[in-house]
Amino acid sequence: MGRIKVVRCSDSGIDCNFVARSESEEDLLNQVAKHAQEVHGMEMNEELVQKVKSLIHEEEQVS
Repeated sequence: MGRIKVVRCSDSGIDCNFVARSESEEDLLNQVAKHAQEVHGMEMNEELVQKVKSLIHEEEQVS
């Protein structure tokens, strides 16, 4: 199995159980941007993008 990029909304200090997973950072950021807008009313800006990037970690991909 390969590794997959993961970011959890709760890692940013928000009480939220959203988890984004993707093989690509670009797709992961798109998932987070959509979630941030739809659920939290937040627009992605450069500061938020950098914060999200700092929270990305890798996990073993589960089939």
